[in-house]
Amino acid sequence: MPTIPGFDYRTLPGADGVPINVAVGGSGPAVVLLHGFPQTHYMWHAVATQLAAEHTVIAPDLRGYGASGKPAEDGPDTYSKRTMGTDVVEVARALGHERFGLIGHDRGALVGVRAALDHPEAVAYLGILDVLPTLDTWGVLHGVDAKVAWHLYLMAQPAGLPERMIAAVADDFFASFLDAWDTDGTTFTPDVRSHYIDSSVAAVPSIVADFRATAGVDLDLDRADREAGRALAMPLGVLSQDWGAQLGFDPTAIWGAWSDDLTYQPSTSGHFMAERNPEEVADFIRGLAARARG
Repeated sequence: MPTIPGFDYRTLPGADGVPINVAVGGSGPAVVLLHGFPQTHYMWHAVATQLAAEHTVIAPDLRGYGASGKPAEDGPDTYSKRTMGTDVVEVARALGHERFGLIGHDRGALVGVRAALDHPEAVAYLGILDVLPTLDTWGVLHGVDAKVAWHLYLMAQPAGLPERMIAAVADDFFASFLDAWDTDGTTFTPDVRSHYIDSSVAAVPSIVADFRATAGVDLDLDRADREAGRALAMPLGVLSQDWGAQLGFDPTAIWGAWSDDLTYQPSTSGHFMAERNPEEVADFIRGLAARARG
């Protein structure tokens, strides 16, 4: 597994004692970086090294991914974003940080939203890269345009068949996302591309369980919060491609329903923006941290 230069690696207990692999570097106010699919914490390597000059940077592998624990799916809570968000809070606390900034890309952003809703006292600010909240993701997928999210429907199926189907062509399955979402095929070196594919192939059951939760318990949690009028209490920043133009939604209106303190920044850096344009992402995070400081 590639490592972030200058960072120390530790294994710390998350919720229910699940071991979480964590890279830690730098000094100053803490910021936690959560990776997306089909990646590991290493996606943050260029951003993390830039931020380490002014922040303690904490970059875990989410449960079920990379070198973190991959518990068997024992009911809907094993890979719920509530449980995965608790992993994040427990890891930060074990490192001595009761309060921290939280930045998530893709799957990690869904974990970040749930952590911020459940633990507002711990999250000083929340940054989102290129995703919508769970409830709204399902809400904007309609008709033939929903084919862009075909994998969400596959992995939402009951346990058994999707795991077997994906395992049969796992290398091709995970490579297809890296290739389709890489704007010009130059974002990943061969070694990094192989790392993401190999790590994902070794984690098919837990990755499917993570996605399955998004069509079940995670959706229920978001819906309950929406009905109760709960919102994100901290400054929220969103950096995203213009998916709304393709799928017909207004991203600022969607995120504005979850926050009264929102900044939305469009990006042309593609889905893998932290590796494609780390300067843009690092500046986005610095700006969000400055907003939180007032």
